[in-house]
Amino acid sequence: MTSRNSDGRSENEAAGESAARDYSSTLFLPQTDFPMRAGLPQREPELLARWERIDLYGQQRKEGEGRPRFVLHDGPPYANGNIHIGHALNKILKDVVVRSQGALGHDSNYVPGWDCHGLPIEWKIEEQYRAKGKNKDEVPVVEFRQECRAFAEGWIDVQRAEFKRLGVEGDWSHPYVTMSYDAEAQIAREIVKFAGNGLLYRGSKPVMWSVVERTALAEAEVEYHDHTSTTIYVKFPVTGYRESDATAGGLPKGLKPASEADDIHLFPSYEGASVVIWTTTPWTIPGNRAVAFSKDVTYAVYEVTEAPADNWAKVGEHFILADKLAGEVFKAARVTGWERRRQVDPTHLVCAHPLAGVEGTKGYFDFPVPVVAGDFVTDETGTGFVHIAPGHGADDFNLYIAERLGEVPHTVGPDGRYYDHVPLFAGHRVMDDKGKDGDANDAVIKALAAADKLIARGRLKHQYPHSWRSKAPVIFRNTPQWFIAMDKDIAAADGSSTKGDTLRARALGGIAGVDWVPASGENRITGMIENRPDWVVSRQRAWGVPIAVFVKDRGDGTVEILRDEQVNRRIADAFAAEGADAWYKEGAARRFLGNDYDANEWTKVDDILDVWFDSGSTHAFTLEVRADLKVNRAFTGGPDRVMYLEGSDQHRGWFHSSLLESCGTRGRPPYDVVLTHGFVLDEQGRKMSKSVGNVVAPQEVIKSSGADILRLWVCASDYSDDLRIGPEILKTTVETYRKLRNTLRWLLGSLHHYREAERIAYADMPALERMVLHRLVELDATVREAYAAFDFKRVNAALTAFMTSELSAFYFDVRKDALYCDPISSVTRRACLTVLDEVFNRLVVWLAPILPFTAEETWLSRFPSETGSVHLVTFPEMPAKWRDDTLADEWRKIRLVRRVVLGALEVERAAKRIGSSLEAAPVIHVTDPNLFAAVSAVDLAEVCITSDAHLVPDEGPSGAFRLPDVPGVAVVAAKAVGEKCARSWKISPLVGTDPEFPDVTPRDAMALRELAAARRAAE
Repeated sequence: MTSRNSDGRSENEAAGESAARDYSSTLFLPQTDFPMRAGLPQREPELLARWERIDLYGQQRKEGEGRPRFVLHDGPPYANGNIHIGHALNKILKDVVVRSQGALGHDSNYVPGWDCHGLPIEWKIEEQYRAKGKNKDEVPVVEFRQECRAFAEGWIDVQRAEFKRLGVEGDWSHPYVTMSYDAEAQIAREIVKFAGNGLLYRGSKPVMWSVVERTALAEAEVEYHDHTSTTIYVKFPVTGYRESDATAGGLPKGLKPASEADDIHLFPSYEGASVVIWTTTPWTIPGNRAVAFSKDVTYAVYEVTEAPADNWAKVGEHFILADKLAGEVFKAARVTGWERRRQVDPTHLVCAHPLAGVEGTKGYFDFPVPVVAGDFVTDETGTGFVHIAPGHGADDFNLYIAERLGEVPHTVGPDGRYYDHVPLFAGHRVMDDKGKDGDANDAVIKALAAADKLIARGRLKHQYPHSWRSKAPVIFRNTPQWFIAMDKDIAAADGSSTKGDTLRARALGGIAGVDWVPASGENRITGMIENRPDWVVSRQRAWGVPIAVFVKDRGDGTVEILRDEQVNRRIADAFAAEGADAWYKEGAARRFLGNDYDANEWTKVDDILDVWFDSGSTHAFTLEVRADLKVNRAFTGGPDRVMYLEGSDQHRGWFHSSLLESCGTRGRPPYDVVLTHGFVLDEQGRKMSKSVGNVVAPQEVIKSSGADILRLWVCASDYSDDLRIGPEILKTTVETYRKLRNTLRWLLGSLHHYREAERIAYADMPALERMVLHRLVELDATVREAYAAFDFKRVNAALTAFMTSELSAFYFDVRKDALYCDPISSVTRRACLTVLDEVFNRLVVWLAPILPFTAEETWLSRFPSETGSVHLVTFPEMPAKWRDDTLADEWRKIRLVRRVVLGALEVERAAKRIGSSLEAAPVIHVTDPNLFAAVSAVDLAEVCITSDAHLVPDEGPSGAFRLPDVPGVAVVAAKAVGEKCARSWKISPLVGTDPEFPDVTPRDAMALRELAAARRAAE
């Protein structure tokens, strides 16, 4: 390392000039084989191989025996491709947590896992089939599943190698995978538990449906993107008025059924009027069965008085609209004049379907359309009315069922086509197989226009749900699916239940007992749990764990689930031995039902489980099964903790599904701590995209700079928000790393001269050394507190500032003269080496979780070992006597004065009046008595790295150098008097006073004599 001292000399220059007088070999310069250039891309794989050779993970487990356990349960990544920068962020954070918790004194364990089932892998196999001209439907399901399994196994091996290359330590030889036989068996057991407690049911509800993938999707499987939709304003003619039935007491009992509404001719104020709705999904109009309004919105009848002759909205027509939105509606409908006739209450109205009586519909749409109140209706957009298609929306469905308006219609099939029974539109597609708009919207709009029920159309760009896999828009579609109820009382084993003991209540109660990092995560997941619908757990696909139950149709659209422990045990045992493929093998139903049940009477459910149920169940086949992961958590009075750590999107993903699964089956969350991180963007804050060319691949960063650079970037960032990365950010990270490495290298080089026998006791140390030890105590508290709070940015900032500003730029600089030039017996030199030993032993261990490769290389450079590792060392304890707040305050004052002196010397150097600071002997004027007392206690020339210094208790001349933020201190630069020491380069009038060494100071002469004596003694 060639570093420049504050006196302006490089260490090599100092050694070179001394060599001319034969003094180079007498200086205690740093000596180390630790390279200045890290060469991390080459060195890191060597260290990885060493860790595997010495079984570092196994040693960590032995070291952790008997300690409180901290288990980071891995959120399983999907096994279907190379890792990206988001994976790197996630795994690095997990590794920093695990390593730091171990160093804090826990048995901190990490077992990696993989999510293996689901549609993405099915797609890959189907792509291979299409390339070969093979039809998936002609392939036996078990054969198809085996190909999916093999595909996932291949990517697990690839990702394992890439994760390990990041420096992530864990039980890579024994990971958990959701497709292992034991995992599949336990997942099956878990869904059966929901059948047992009464929460699992089959129902027909509108769910998000992917036409492209032909399956239902859960909220966690969709993402929202901009989508441009066709909008229409549609007339629903008012045809009837529903009076209230009356009780004996004369109070309103409720409205008559819509079918019994009085003819609107009896109510002239409404006759000829139409309720106008606005929708972004014209294709749902055939599924309309009601219209919703808001009791908080004011409505009125408006008459069109002026409009173009060819307009859809004609002069003389009467429309019922929300007052607040009337102007916008008429603008969209090209109506140039209108009058508000009267305020109306839509409560009693009944309308006709806009396609009622249309030729070719054969009476399909000839039913009353009641107007009902819905709390989700507003007057912010549209018309103030919402058309209700109960088969195509959750709000629509819930309102329709609550009002008991009839049977929910089925209009659109799984391929996005209208069913054959839907007149006018049979065969028209809402969406095609590639996720593009079909012809359904145009067909509906054309029919409405022909029926004179359309008053306007337009286009709207808005956020719309898309499948996170196919990226195609989804539709809402009424289908029979399997659900887990959120608001049903959970039944005990004996069939009893407690009022209000629902899955939603348990989950909300469990959230409050979890430590959320950052704290905002608690509000986020709470809101999601409060507002979520029942959990759709069924998927109409092949690669996954089946909903392994048998059902009997009750004849009313519901089913009875077979509840038989022996049947359930046979299923689970078969899965454990053969995998879930056993469910799809020939004769499976008879095999599992045995002789007690008729396979013709009980139907085997072949839908697979939502993969979020798979991953939500991982605690059941890892934390509760593996001896190295079993914990004694707080709810049983134990000290152990379990952490889940993933991206912030997992509040509606893995955190969410795990919470529901565990609360539903065990009554509590599976975790104690949940940490979330943001997403990785480019340097301009944009999402990464191959088409934009701003993708940063972790493999490329590792290849060029090393994994420790990626890790330093992660720990220097605020992971609670979105992170940024790119060439310039990485360049800054590399420069920071270079400074840290040089500090470590100088420490190693200086400690080459350290001898344990020469240690100096704390009480005998100079004040500067005791101040550094005090700083170690302060830093220890900061590091421990920040690591415990998972605040790695704070750890990194504290260590970086300490190493660069306090050690390299101050302490090392001040002490280089004593270290290099003082006699062997010097108390200052020996005290400094003692302190460097303490600094090293703490600094490297503190850095180890962040920079595991560099810390290991540094540690082994000083403590060579066949099997040792810095990653087996816990954070060292701090002697209480090292803390000295009074001394620290004194040194704060001294450094204030030093800063003024250095500023004055910089002015002199810039003016070329001096070269090295050793050419100066500044006069320092101090009027502040506290500052004067502090600096009087130290050698200011030593602290300021000058050859001499003079302290004067006055204000100093007006031309003296001052700093506005350090009042009471003035410095007058003066040149040092005397000759230049040939060994230390200090200028002193004492050079030449020792006849044996006429060209050095007496201090250096003593050092030379002691060194010569030591060499003679060693001969």
